Amino acid sequence: MSDSNSPVKKVIPLTVSTAPIEPPPGADPELVSLYQSHKKIYPRSVSGVFSRWRWVLVFLTQIVFYGLPWLEWGQRQAVLFDLGARRFYIFGLVLYPQDFIYLTGILVISAYSLFLFTAVAGRLWCGYACPQTVYTEIFLWLEKLAEGDRSMRMRRDAAPWTLEKFGRKAAKQFMWITLALWTGFTFVGYFTPIKVLAGEFAQWNLGSWEIFWTFFYAFATWGNAGFMREQVCKYMCPYARFQSAMFDKDTLVVTYDKERGEPRGARSKKADPAALNLGACVDCSLCVQVCPTGIDIRNGLQYECIGCGACADVCDTVMDKVGYARGLVKYSTEHALEQKWTRQQTLRHVLRPRVLIYTTILGVVVTAMAVSLALRLPFKVDVDRDRGSLARIAEGGKIENVFRIQVMNAAESSQSFHISVEGLPGLSVASNADVTVASTESRWVPVRLQLPYEGAEPGSHTIHFKIEATGIGKSVTEKSVFIVPR
Repeated sequence: MSDSNSPVKKVIPLTVSTAPIEPPPGADPELVSLYQSHKKIYPRSVSGVFSRWRWVLVFLTQIVFYGLPWLEWGQRQAVLFDLGARRFYIFGLVLYPQDFIYLTGILVISAYSLFLFTAVAGRLWCGYACPQTVYTEIFLWLEKLAEGDRSMRMRRDAAPWTLEKFGRKAAKQFMWITLALWTGFTFVGYFTPIKVLAGEFAQWNLGSWEIFWTFFYAFATWGNAGFMREQVCKYMCPYARFQSAMFDKDTLVVTYDKERGEPRGARSKKADPAALNLGACVDCSLCVQVCPTGIDIRNGLQYECIGCGACADVCDTVMDKVGYARGLVKYSTEHALEQKWTRQQTLRHVLRPRVLIYTTILGVVVTAMAVSLALRLPFKVDVDRDRGSLARIAEGGKIENVFRIQVMNAAESSQSFHISVEGLPGLSVASNADVTVASTESRWVPVRLQLPYEGAEPGSHTIHFKIEATGIGKSVTEKSVFIVPR
């Protein structure tokens, strides 16, 4: 029963208008586009500590990439992935498809290295050693040789076509395409002996897959480094999207000291920024002009930032010119900026549990792989039964089983092997028990085993083959079965 003195709550129905919202009288309607058109970025050249390190990595990676296929090891190419013969040659190491575990180890090492470097200092790989960054730097350098610096390129692109403009653009494209073709040729040279490949190119006697991969890799290099550039990093590379999962507030990243830099504004070199109520940032926008992805680091850390440090280099140059302390843009951490840590304090906090765990796991995997490679036998053995004849009666009334043994010699010289068997009394090898296999070759050997007629009960009996490399005194034991018919 309700109380007559209690207040009565009136429910007011809520209505939602579905009529379109009209702009105010006299105002032009605003067009909102869901597609962001691409604006060409003209990165400005910069010099500094991080720029020099970036070029050091460019030289090192390209010396290795272009030079490694031409090195010889003995009578063969030092690094060759021979897919036709199913052998990978890496200096003195020869790997077979059965060594797939080592590929897994390499992938695990690469993954944990990426986790470790990202946790310590962000996108170091992207900013200094990623092929996209490396070839973009090279292509930008070639573009500068052909068309001039940033301002000249911008003026020339905005101007109408002339004979000079056409000539410079053609020279740039010639250099780009030449480098791209050489890159594709070198890439294929890791899978086809590069000297043989060079002879085939000279006679234009290439195989179809060699033609395809040479020109495909060249086209990808030319397109990605010459035209797409930062779009690959921003829209195509998945690393840019999930990098934040590996960052924390103690990760070293390129940062802008907003407390010191704001409010930003232009001023004369002799002016006192405190009297003008200005921070250290002179708002020159050079940090934006040198950025290869076109972002403004003063807006905070963004996923497009590849951590190259170009903005830090150019900002230090500006600070030197106006007489301010360096480090307005620098490698630091969120905690370091908040707590105003010194450089030593920042580096101490970088060695946190997460980094130590990554380092420990990486060290264990690298050690395990190194030990496995050091103890790896230079040969492999597979044992198969002859399916055409499981068991038969041989001369002298003996029971005979036939096997096929594959011996793979992973050494760079021929090896001799001795085959023996154990597991049943009186069991012996009736065929030739010695075999020689040439270097880096494999050989199938038919092996006949014989057992006295009453040497074992009918049925299947476990036996063990022992294949010994007589030259090095090491052996491999493989399990199989000997069948005694009923």
